[in-house]
Amino acid sequence: MAPGRDLSAASGVRSWRQRQFVCSSLYSGQMERRILLIDVFGREAMKGNQLAVVVDSDGLSDEAMLEITRWFGFSETTFLLPPSADEADYRVRIFTLAGELPFAGHPTLGTCHAWAGLTGGSGDEAVQECGAGLVKLANADGRWSFEAPPLIRSGEVDPVELAEFAHVLGIDVSDIVAASWADNGPGWVGILVRDAETALALEPDFSRHPKEGQLDIGVVGFHPTGSETLYEVRAFFSDQNGKMLEDPVTGSLNASLAGWLVGDGRASPPYVASQGTALGRRGRVHITGDADSIWVGGNTFTISEGTLYA
Repeated sequence: MAPGRDLSAASGVRSWRQRQFVCSSLYSGQMERRILLIDVFGREAMKGNQLAVVVDSDGLSDEAMLEITRWFGFSETTFLLPPSADEADYRVRIFTLAGELPFAGHPTLGTCHAWAGLTGGSGDEAVQECGAGLVKLANADGRWSFEAPPLIRSGEVDPVELAEFAHVLGIDVSDIVAASWADNGPGWVGILVRDAETALALEPDFSRHPKEGQLDIGVVGFHPTGSETLYEVRAFFSDQNGKMLEDPVTGSLNASLAGWLVGDGRASPPYVASQGTALGRRGRVHITGDADSIWVGGNTFTISEGTLYA
């Protein structure tokens, strides 16, 4: 942590309570809560992945948080809260359209960006408390990065399941160079295809999957040597109704893919990955560290600020 920084005596809790915004009571018991819309991982503003951050979320039920998330319709919405751990600067709850996640990447960076801007958080390090525990963040040259959490599932993919995933993606198993479970919370399976061109040409269809349940498929293909980015990433997942969606830029997936590819010797930090190209975005994910400690970073931009009545 930063030199001279005291995390041993609930400093994070005190600083939050000293700076938190005062909410006013409105009709029907509603509260006035500040909300920010953040762009995360874009090479420039509005070219990354959007995130809604609800500030001062005390008093919101789980049901209300999910309802707000579904109303916005973004892949994730986060709810900023005072920390309960002395070591943490803030606490966050992360919701997708399907429910709560213990951890996710672009919500982590976007929430830290919001916390630092709203509370006057200074320094080049922060600690986030979330469902996955405490997550370290660092700021270098104005860009926040998080230390990738450990995988909860890794290793080879069963050949039968791999054939099912290939069918969903609309490719032959022979088009897959390698595959591995790369699950750090959301449930990702990583699939390496021949090249970035193959990845960008994919037209997956989740209705081809023979089983019910959530699907989270991350595809990666390397760009030619000398390209701006090392490889292209695409993230396909199902919403609460089983409908297939593609995420513009995905921090958790990029973290787990980096851990897999760096560990296998296929990639060597530092490097930049691209994502969102197929959706007209220009996501850029900065990977640093080594096989023992992967750090994932990207640009963050405040796009809009406003008020939520809830």
